[in-house]
Amino acid sequence: MRKKALIIAHPQYIIGQISQNLYSAYLEPIGTQMNGGMYNPGHPTADKMGLRHDMIDALKSAKVPAIRLPGGNFVSGWEWKDSIGPKSERKAHLDLAWKQIYTNEVGHDEFLTWAELCGMEPMYTINLGTGDLKDAIHIIEYSNHKGDTYWSDLRRKNGHEKPYGVKKWYLGNEMDGPWQIGTWERDPRGYGRMAREVSKAMKLVDNTVQTIACVSCSPFLPHYPQWDMEVLEECYEVVDYISMHHYHTANGQDMASLMAAGEYYENYIKTEIALCDFMQAKLASPKKMMLSIDEYGSHFGSTNSMTYQPLSHGRDAHRLAGAYFNYQRYPDYVKYDPSHMNFSARPRGGDMLNALTSGSTILSFLRHADRVKIGCMTGGLAAYAACDNAHVWRAGIFYVMQDLQTYGRGTSLQLAVDCDTYDVPSYAIDDVQAYAELEGVKYIDAAGALDEENGALNIFVINRNWEEDNELELDVSAFDGYQFVAHSQLYSEDLDAYNSYENPDAVVPTLNTQTKVEGGKLTATVKKLSWNVFQFRK
Repeated sequence: MRKKALIIAHPQYIIGQISQNLYSAYLEPIGTQMNGGMYNPGHPTADKMGLRHDMIDALKSAKVPAIRLPGGNFVSGWEWKDSIGPKSERKAHLDLAWKQIYTNEVGHDEFLTWAELCGMEPMYTINLGTGDLKDAIHIIEYSNHKGDTYWSDLRRKNGHEKPYGVKKWYLGNEMDGPWQIGTWERDPRGYGRMAREVSKAMKLVDNTVQTIACVSCSPFLPHYPQWDMEVLEECYEVVDYISMHHYHTANGQDMASLMAAGEYYENYIKTEIALCDFMQAKLASPKKMMLSIDEYGSHFGSTNSMTYQPLSHGRDAHRLAGAYFNYQRYPDYVKYDPSHMNFSARPRGGDMLNALTSGSTILSFLRHADRVKIGCMTGGLAAYAACDNAHVWRAGIFYVMQDLQTYGRGTSLQLAVDCDTYDVPSYAIDDVQAYAELEGVKYIDAAGALDEENGALNIFVINRNWEEDNELELDVSAFDGYQFVAHSQLYSEDLDAYNSYENPDAVVPTLNTQTKVEGGKLTATVKKLSWNVFQFRK
């Protein structure tokens, strides 16, 4: 018989201040992420730039805090200077990362203007693959300097009188990836020195900005985490965040490994925090490094009969990591037509699994809110505003993101959780992505937020169990004067169900009116594979 789960919350057990940028999104101009969704000159709502205003209105309404753009692997070969000015004079280039012909109809100014229109803070990734220090100086001068210089006056000439005021700058993308154009895979100290000099120069142009250096873009690469250590030793003192990427893949239809997504992110976060703190001690620095997890996602992958073997650091890193990259993956260069893109309205695995795995990942960020300050979901735009060529609607995951934005504010709480657990055997997706076994994964995944300014206490709970509901006791008796308000839940009996424009309410939240509170202790039933928010007000 499954035991009753217990969660204890106390106002004295706090983690750190929650940054709203944990609920941000990521954009790269590949496929429908940009073409058709963001940019579609043929859409009835398109403006003179070709930007879809039904999407802009939906994203503005959703209050997406920030967006990392314009990539991604794309930026490591992008000539931003060829993307500004009159469209008739812009240069088309081959995008080597994704084998597309990039026309630059959507360029630097379009990206930043779109972010402005959507009310999102732009967090900009610069090219440190084929780009250099001079490019970095020019792009921040063009973007942020008031005027009376060549680049700032050129921005004004191009139609944007005021500076964009971009405050966060990513110093390249996945610079240790062997697939990256201009990779620094075999020269971490070289990249670290480049990041140091670029950060220093950009801050001389605008001393209000923050910079974000790449560390290893995958915990599966053989040089991880040594690459990170050598980079940080060169640039620790002059950058403000490290940029982390991770895509969790579950084997086949193995629900146990899929639902453990948050645990794999926990391990990744803990490793990077330990590494940064070691470097702080080694350098005798007063500075505490912050974390930006600016590409992430979870999904089912193909089955594989491999058993897990720890990757040997004696192997040739380039050959092994090169398994990620296949020169023949796209047979020819493609020129996309944004008015005729093929959108798929159906998410892989249905809306509930997408919502739960993403929600679980963000709960792991909340449990490290003192250090994780930025989270940019890959596919995050669709999480806030799903679309096809013609319409916009809300996917099931929208309600999770809305809950987190609305109730995940203030200070993150350290919760005590006692419940049944399960184990995840080791498994491998391919020759590189090999997952170690996990023991004692809790069926109840939880995080808490105390917003004292507004007198709000909110507890987020996921029941990871894919077979059974769970009885839950939530002890909040230490929060004097707080009263229970509501228990909202997102749940669907049909895991293949998904929202669409024609059927927008297939997966929507409901109120659980059976939840009771007595003497500061709440009792509830949390449905299997469900997202729950318990709201209290003072």
